[in-house]
Amino acid sequence: MSSHHIVRDDQEPALIIANGAACSRELLGQLLEWSPLVIVLDSAMSRVMELGIKVDVLLGDFDRGFNPEYYREQQYPLEIVYTPDQDKTDLEKACDYLVSRNFTAVNVIWATGRRADHTITNITNIVRFKDKLKIVILDDNSKVFVLPQKYEKWYPAGTPISLIPVGIVEGITSTNLKYQLNNDTLTIGHRTGSSNEALTDGIVSIEYTTGDLLMMECFD
Repeated sequence: MSSHHIVRDDQEPALIIANGAACSRELLGQLLEWSPLVIVLDSAMSRVMELGIKVDVLLGDFDRGFNPEYYREQQYPLEIVYTPDQDKTDLEKACDYLVSRNFTAVNVIWATGRRADHTITNITNIVRFKDKLKIVILDDNSKVFVLPQKYEKWYPAGTPISLIPVGIVEGITSTNLKYQLNNDTLTIGHRTGSSNEALTDGIVSIEYTTGDLLMMECFD
């Protein structure tokens, strides 16, 4: 797999490659084609290099004897961003970097699977950037993003949709879902909106008043 940068303008989402389970070559190729900037977290760099992907930024704390200069020689011109802060994950640091570069959107792959702790943290921590950066986490079976407080989208009947609260989310009302919500509250660990689905072909609408709510579009 080769390079990227077949882009229209700087409004196209950047791409972050984390170090979870790999996605299909097809999904990876689709995202690379339209990404103006590809960031790889240090722990994934060797795997990415094996796929022949052109990388723009290598980011991480470079611990455990990691040598970023080795990759600079092979990926010139490669920007190396050292982020030693241990209070944030590498994915959060990559999002901070994109905000500093005035990016408004990013797709993230290889952020799920493998270690469960990394998967849960990667998915839930994206709410921290909801006012700064539109983040979409993708794998071969799902697409995850933070819902705005009012959301509408057309879905085919039967499309699996899960609504996952980060903490407590109140005042949730929906239309055109199989299991409707009417001013309901969802609480992580107690009641979530997992495994719902679009009732008919048409617009699904979701509104809520307080909290952080994740949408998971799933592909079985």
